[in-house]
Amino acid sequence: MGFILKEDKSKKVLRGVKTVFFLITMLISLLLFSAPILLVIADTLLPSALLSASSSASFSLQTLSSHFSNYDFRYSLVDIPLISIIRSAVIFCVYSFCDGPGLSHGPYLGITTICSVLSLVFVSFKASFVFGAPAEQGGEYLRASEVALFICSFGLAVGHIVVAYRTSCRERRKLWVYKIDIEAISACKNGFPRYQKKLQEAEKVKQKPRVSKKRRQSFKETDCSRMRFNFDLEETKTGPSRSATPKDEVEWVPLQHHPVFSSTSSADSPPLRNLLAWDGASRLYFWDSDELCLHRISVRLGEPEPTSVSAASPSKVLKPDVKLNFDVNKISINSNGTAMLLYSSDGLCIMYLYGRTSSKDGTTTCRTVTVGPEIYVSGTNVIRILQVSWHPCSDTHVGILSSDSVFRLFHLSSDLIQPEQAYYLQPVQPGRSRNATSICPIDFSFGGDHLWDCFSVFIMFSDGSIYILCPIVPFGSVYKWESIVDIYNDAQTFGLKSPNSTAVSNSNLAISWLEATFPEIAGQTDGADLSVIKARPYALFDASLLLQGPLRKVSRGEDETNLAFRGAECEGRAVSFLYNLVSKDSILVTAWSGGQLQIDALADEIQPVWNVGCSPRLRVDSHDIIHGLAMICESTPDKLSIVKLDQPLDSTLWLGHPPPLLRLAIVDLALPKKTGSDSLIMMFIDPLMLERIYTLHDGGIDSIVLHYLPFTSQTSGKNETMRTPSVHPVLSTCQGEFSLQSPLSGFVSLSDSFGYSWVVAVTSYQECIVLEMKTLNLLLPLHVDTEKKSILLEEPKEKDTSDIIISKELLGGPKVVFVPQTSPNLRSVSADSIEGRSMLHEYFKLFHENYVEYAHKVYFELKHHGPHLKRIIDDQHGRLVGAKQRLLQFEEKYSDLEDRITNAVQMQNRLEERLKRLRNLPGVHKKPLSTAERDFKSQLDQFSGVELDALRSTVNALSARMRRHTQTPKDNLSNKKKLVSRRKDPVQESQISQLKSCLEKLSLVNSENTKKVKLVESALRSEERSI
Repeated sequence: MGFILKEDKSKKVLRGVKTVFFLITMLISLLLFSAPILLVIADTLLPSALLSASSSASFSLQTLSSHFSNYDFRYSLVDIPLISIIRSAVIFCVYSFCDGPGLSHGPYLGITTICSVLSLVFVSFKASFVFGAPAEQGGEYLRASEVALFICSFGLAVGHIVVAYRTSCRERRKLWVYKIDIEAISACKNGFPRYQKKLQEAEKVKQKPRVSKKRRQSFKETDCSRMRFNFDLEETKTGPSRSATPKDEVEWVPLQHHPVFSSTSSADSPPLRNLLAWDGASRLYFWDSDELCLHRISVRLGEPEPTSVSAASPSKVLKPDVKLNFDVNKISINSNGTAMLLYSSDGLCIMYLYGRTSSKDGTTTCRTVTVGPEIYVSGTNVIRILQVSWHPCSDTHVGILSSDSVFRLFHLSSDLIQPEQAYYLQPVQPGRSRNATSICPIDFSFGGDHLWDCFSVFIMFSDGSIYILCPIVPFGSVYKWESIVDIYNDAQTFGLKSPNSTAVSNSNLAISWLEATFPEIAGQTDGADLSVIKARPYALFDASLLLQGPLRKVSRGEDETNLAFRGAECEGRAVSFLYNLVSKDSILVTAWSGGQLQIDALADEIQPVWNVGCSPRLRVDSHDIIHGLAMICESTPDKLSIVKLDQPLDSTLWLGHPPPLLRLAIVDLALPKKTGSDSLIMMFIDPLMLERIYTLHDGGIDSIVLHYLPFTSQTSGKNETMRTPSVHPVLSTCQGEFSLQSPLSGFVSLSDSFGYSWVVAVTSYQECIVLEMKTLNLLLPLHVDTEKKSILLEEPKEKDTSDIIISKELLGGPKVVFVPQTSPNLRSVSADSIEGRSMLHEYFKLFHENYVEYAHKVYFELKHHGPHLKRIIDDQHGRLVGAKQRLLQFEEKYSDLEDRITNAVQMQNRLEERLKRLRNLPGVHKKPLSTAERDFKSQLDQFSGVELDALRSTVNALSARMRRHTQTPKDNLSNKKKLVSRRKDPVQESQISQLKSCLEKLSLVNSENTKKVKLVESALRSEERSI
């Protein structure tokens, strides 16, 4: 017992010693860290204290003024503390205003050294005068204090230099750590675990004694093409500002008013392209085709208002370090936001978004490499790039579909020249065209996270037929553990236990492939704690993948011979393809150049199928590890079978048949006619509402919402009828029937966690358009009830706010708890007994698992969404105040409205009385005119414009002239005859008779005209009387 007590005492003593040592060490560390400030305080106070101690009188303002009035450089010592105070003040100011770079390489060390050296020179020069004079009587004590004052000033000056040097070294070591790009290193560790292995291989190659020139050159090319991040991120000039856009200069403006999106004049009409990308968090990327640079814009969703989008100005400018030899038409960013795809049909580049920053123009130069330069970018090669996409389960794998009917998968962290996997597609069209060369691939899409869909690649050809390649797994990609377990259990449950031998052999191949690709799946207990699983390089040595397809429609029991070719219902050719996973439904959307969208759903699950006997080509290393593979994928027409709706499900499982298609709808976008070429259509999925699909085309942007999903509606227990998708025009960019150019050059869909969604579009004139999209009540069915119309109009408003704030699970309340079965003798059991305590413990456990956890979830949701709820309440309160103001204005105007209504009623009564009087007039009841009367009236209308007075004057003049000629005397006739005989041209009598006849006719015409004039006057008088 005594030994134990001694041992306990020794432990306590040792623990106390360790504690004291720890406290002393921490205190010393604190003193060393605060050494510049402590030294400044000591330099300010200690010389003054020594001076006051050396003087016989007490230190006050009078003694200080006497020191200054009797100052002599040879004897006075008041200047030494003054020098120390000035030196400390200067050093403290410089230390306070300098940051990390300023303390390491900046003015702190230099100014401290200059001040200390100058003070040392001054004190040394003064010491020669002070100590050179003979000492006074009784001045030993004074001489010792003077020596202490000089030594203190010397020591503090040297201490300032030493402390400044150590502080500079410490800050310089910190800068070495901060120079490393943390995001780049974390991305490199996550995405490129084989980087160290590649460095070791490179060192082994360098250590070999004899390496030929060609081998050395090829190794350099391969090493330069490998995907490596720049760890030497040294700036060209180190300065106080480490960022090209300092935080104090950042201004938050609306995204549509950002300086990057300034209106420019576009001379030519570019093709349909997408130069916008979003990393899914807070950064928007835009490729400037004029400046050939990438703008990185930081955005804030829902600020300052819930429906607005603000952006930081100025933006970060990223430039590639090499010149691109092609025009960029599309950009795409990977999931972790470290690399950007820049591609078109003529080339493909990868731009790493973290690089060196230049202090000249504030731009960042990013490393840019070309993918597959020997395949796509060669001068003599005519292979075009059709589609490029990042793999959803890997940040370093890119899938490329080219015009040579080859699908290639590149691993960017290992090799940029040779593909990791290559699949040569050889489809056979068993219907309209027997020539395989007439079919060319157009587009492809990776599958989603649903059973074997995550290993599938959907490929669309020019005639609209869709084929499937399964399984395709990038080497080193990461998948969810639960998904792989579900696939493995499904293959063992439905495949191995099937009575069909074909199903058993296909499921055996799938299980062997799963166990080799994911070795942890064989012993599921070992991976019970795993959340994700990594794929190993593997391929079957005696089998290649089968090109499953073309996918057929589900037969309804009729004789449908041409089920595979679905393009007869659409116009033009297939231009783009989209795969969309909504809950358990795999949706396939095909866009046609005529402006139609063909929407289908997979009616069965995808299963892997191999072509046994067709061996692939493998590229392995010395350790038999696969580094690459290539295979020929053929389509077998004998695998195609007609699937009917009334066919049982067990008859098609694991038989190698491609899944059938269930036609959902054909949507006509009614695109404007484009002269000279077909219309191109791009399709995008709304990240917030998966049932909505956006289409970007020459006419603008449209939104298609799917209201009916077969498997989702079935599992949710909704017995809904099949509804056609709804089409909503979002943005129209064409005026008229024809579209001459494509004004849109970018599109992206944004969304936040509160349920708000936006659409951002950029025109070819570099103008930005931001539109808020509504996501609520788009999927709700329409129910019309005349009796409860008012209730139905009020309920959706309440549901809208609740859907935004609280999830549906919490609104449904806690789960129903079933009380465990107990014995009938439970009432006789006391609570203090063992059985009673166990039952109470079980009840308490059930209560805690359901109600307490539900209460915690409700509390968290309300606390998390509190600011958003307050914002909504403030918005509703503002609307209520506005409505009240409008009601007050309406009440003020109500009296005026009543007066105007009474005046209008009186005016209407007057008009009615006037109409009654007009109806009582005699001319109202006359018969309508006949045809002859209408003709005569038209003639009268022609004469109505003639001036009657002028007509009468001419008639009178003609009648006067006629009378003068008829009433001439006879004597004048003889004179006239004489005169006529004397002329050279006598007038004949026939002419005179002709003139008389003309005059008679003219008189007749005049008489008829006078009669007509009288008739006209009488008709006018009768019309005036009738009116």
